[in-house]
Amino acid sequence: MGSLVAAIFLLSAFANIASGFLQPARHARTPSLPFDQRLDHDSQAILTATGSRFSSQLKRRKTSLHISDPSLLLMSNSVQKTSQFLVRIVFLRAMAFVHLVAFLVALHQNKALIGDDGITPAKNVLNAAGLRGKLIKEHRKHRDDDARGTPEQQPAATEMSKSSKRSSLSRFIHNNPKLSRLQHKFAKLRELLWDRCDAMHRPVITLLWLAKDRNKLNPWLDGIAIAGLSMSALILLLGSANVPLVFGLWLCQRSLMSVGGPFYGFGWEPQLNELSFHALLLVPLLSLQQIPHLPVSPIIAWTFRWMLFRIMMGAGLIKFRSGDTKWKDGTAMQYFYETQPVPNPLSRYFHWMPKPWHTFEVWANHFVEVLAPWLLIIPGLPLFWRRAAGLIQINFQAILILSGNLSFLNWLTMVPAIMCLDDGFVGGLFSASTRTRAMGAAWTYSTTTMRQLINVGFLGLVAWLSIPVVKNLLSEKQIMNFSFDPLRLINTYGAFGTVSEEREEFIISAAPDFDGPWKEYEFKVKPGDVNKHPRWISPYHYRLDWQLWIASACRSLDRSPWLLSLLLKLLQRNEAVLDLLDGDPWKGYAEKPKYIRVDRYRYKFHKPTSRNDPVYWDREYVGRVYPRQGLATQEGIKDDIRRLRLLYG
Repeated sequence: MGSLVAAIFLLSAFANIASGFLQPARHARTPSLPFDQRLDHDSQAILTATGSRFSSQLKRRKTSLHISDPSLLLMSNSVQKTSQFLVRIVFLRAMAFVHLVAFLVALHQNKALIGDDGITPAKNVLNAAGLRGKLIKEHRKHRDDDARGTPEQQPAATEMSKSSKRSSLSRFIHNNPKLSRLQHKFAKLRELLWDRCDAMHRPVITLLWLAKDRNKLNPWLDGIAIAGLSMSALILLLGSANVPLVFGLWLCQRSLMSVGGPFYGFGWEPQLNELSFHALLLVPLLSLQQIPHLPVSPIIAWTFRWMLFRIMMGAGLIKFRSGDTKWKDGTAMQYFYETQPVPNPLSRYFHWMPKPWHTFEVWANHFVEVLAPWLLIIPGLPLFWRRAAGLIQINFQAILILSGNLSFLNWLTMVPAIMCLDDGFVGGLFSASTRTRAMGAAWTYSTTTMRQLINVGFLGLVAWLSIPVVKNLLSEKQIMNFSFDPLRLINTYGAFGTVSEEREEFIISAAPDFDGPWKEYEFKVKPGDVNKHPRWISPYHYRLDWQLWIASACRSLDRSPWLLSLLLKLLQRNEAVLDLLDGDPWKGYAEKPKYIRVDRYRYKFHKPTSRNDPVYWDREYVGRVYPRQGLATQEGIKDDIRRLRLLYG
């Protein structure tokens, strides 16, 4: 199996390199049509879009282009089936839309989640990374000092240098003033960009390092979100982008992801970041023309399909290796709709479909996630199969959107599938004039040698970074949603390796007195009140509600220590955190809560007895989650937080 994957990867890579280098120069060919003394209206439109070189060729040949001519129609159809000028517009707008949603979520929620007085403040991440950076700097200094040696140790160090090239080089640089200054600048840059890392030794790349006061990061969080929103809206409006714009999206998203803690720990965060990383090679350096002089390279289009292959194969293979037998015996979908993170209004109807249908869903899921992805990367497939590969994945994600609120994950996964399509397929989305300009561009513009070399180099980088990802996909101990390279450029993905058979929810309630009255906190979309019906939110994402679902699935606070901070904020009546909820149950009451608890309930879809039955859920009390004994107060929660910091740092 491993050799098969490697062989197909190499074959695909060589095929794309060949197609990238061996494409004929399209501008060198012009159709041989009847002579005329003037150019018709359609020809003038093409010439306006495609530049003076093609214009001079036509005028020199006195050629008249008639779009209605059968030979030209046949040629234009052939060109449209291989070009992706229009596809790039669709792709960029789709990518911008997903980024727009992500930054909108950040603007609305980040101050309460990771702000100055948030549940898990971003400053804690920066402080921890800064401390690691200092320790690394000190360790490197001691190592270099040992390599150079003190004056008293110089003779001994000289003897050791005969067997130590590193020590010799270190002393040579140290004794050369110019090289020493250059090394100092490089060391300073390395300390800023690389040494300040997370617990997995990945550099914490974020614009928040520029903030002078880490206790006042809220304006920075809003500024990054607004900058990302602005760039996303511009790309969505124009249908075009350049390298600075796409890099700006990548940097803003990465800045938030790096300090987001558990609230940015979802698999679609690095997936979104990787998508914009690939898109850097899809757009011109500076031009913002909707149809630029840069054709879409087959190499770059293939790297998007390789990304989608890794996403789907990761999700498919983890279901067989997770140990959950329901994915093997065909029963997983009997439980999925009821136990998924955030159901929508249709989830209950999907849940009540007949068991044979659910069995079909499981095997259809395996087909889409394990078998169909091979159509994405096998080279030389006919046009029909390349289109089918993309449409299968797009339709699969659309069905998932209909059946549940899975954040912007499904919308995001659709985006790389667009690169399976061609201008001939998406042309109906554009006006006749835009199609004409795209067709003219496909005839006249070709990739420069420098750009081809850059594309091949990028393919080599993707191949190199994909090696541990492929090894992970082939491993019996496969992990999902993980980054193997420090910059998190090429990642491994996966989703729903296991499906719970029962839905359990953490219900948080508080009271002003030990004996009550107790009032429950209701969240935006998380099940709580049994009469509260789900609503449509996709692609919007309520990060706190998702994290509560994960904590409930773990059935304890041990793996979700952030929940203690949430409970403390609720007792402190933190306004920003309360805004994340579906209202404050104590608003308007003179008494304020002093005690808080977390209970566990089992939820099931309620079968309505009539069309006007208001009940949506049936629930059953399971037990107390926190505290194990008695009730929690602010002081008790603070003690538990201090204890956890001593245990885990």
